Amino acid sequence: MQIQTSELQSTTPDGTTLKSYVCSPNDSLATKLPAILVAPEWWGVSEHPKNVTEKLAKAGFVAVAMDIYGDGKLTTDASQANEWMSQMLADQDKLMARCALILKDFCQLDNVDKDRIGVIGFCFGGKIALDMAREGFDIKAVATFHGNPMPKQPAQKDKFIAKVLVAHGEADSMVSMEAIEGLKQELDNAQVDYTIDVYEGAKHGFSNPHADERAKQNGVDLGYDEAATTISWDNMIEFMNKNL
Repeated sequence: MQIQTSELQSTTPDGTTLKSYVCSPNDSLATKLPAILVAPEWWGVSEHPKNVTEKLAKAGFVAVAMDIYGDGKLTTDASQANEWMSQMLADQDKLMARCALILKDFCQLDNVDKDRIGVIGFCFGGKIALDMAREGFDIKAVATFHGNPMPKQPAQKDKFIAKVLVAHGEADSMVSMEAIEGLKQELDNAQVDYTIDVYEGAKHGFSNPHADERAKQNGVDLGYDEAATTISWDNMIEFMNKNL
């Protein structure tokens, strides 16, 4: 399927320009389609989230990789990424306000069906995706890949309305199985409909083809896992098709 790409610019109250990356099926401009926001890893809107949005467009969705940091900032350096992520986590109300702004601008695109919105998050973006649902954003489905499950505030019944799919690596040394058990308890308490898939031997960052390179460059425990990536992606597409 042919796709087309564009930049979605959103301006925050402090004047920062969020430069998000939009992909659409080529023949969709007059049709309202299910739409997905992609919350990237701490690297920013790098090649991986851009590839994800392109694959989503080829699967029939309108998709946007969210520029949470602003000004299109991206890096391959873990210390820089951690600094930027820490800045966002220090003011999570501002972080959620940026997500809300991107969502609002995205929903104004002609081919986006604002009643059929999902969010996919990777690592840091997994926390963002879950927090958007915890905040009561009007989204139907959330999927996370090796995501950080720590909540801005715990999920609440009737506020967290999205269905959830979690893809977690069993060998993830950055997000423990105990943290995933904590997420299960949180979602159970809020009566959220969720599925958690654990991929044996998969490490943190398993869905990113650049994970091995980033691990070597930065001395961090990441690893690409092709089998886990393929299965988890197919499960996510099925999940989004069903719920959007």
